[in-house]
Amino acid sequence: MPYVRVWIHLVWSTKNREPMLRSNIREKVFQHIRENSKEKKIHIDCVNGIADHVHALVLLSADRALSKTVQLIKGEASHWVNENGFLPFHFEWQEEYFAVSVSESAVETVRKYIKGQEEHHRKMSFGEEYDIFMTKYESFGKG
Repeated sequence: MPYVRVWIHLVWSTKNREPMLRSNIREKVFQHIRENSKEKKIHIDCVNGIADHVHALVLLSADRALSKTVQLIKGEASHWVNENGFLPFHFEWQEEYFAVSVSESAVETVRKYIKGQEEHHRKMSFGEEYDIFMTKYESFGKG
């Protein structure tokens, strides 16, 4: 059996970054994501976010591609939100997502960052955060 320990910081948004995950359903959605992921043998260390996006720290398995892991998390969660009628409209996630590897030494830092989303986004919008991520990670490997 292979030994694989690859941490991924995963970020995805609601469709068109609309603030659909209001505080009254957000924790229910996150709890469902944790429970559903456990059933599907996806290890989510932590998950949190605000009304328009979600962050998760995921430990990838040896037998499932990242794209399939993301599909299983997002697809089932949106289906569950709609099936339970939490919103008066159809809920969707944006198709795109952001995923970067996290070194073992940085896991605790990323964990704290994810857990502090509400406070973090009092100072910065998701769009600003996303632009910073893209600038930071696109610069790697260019020189």
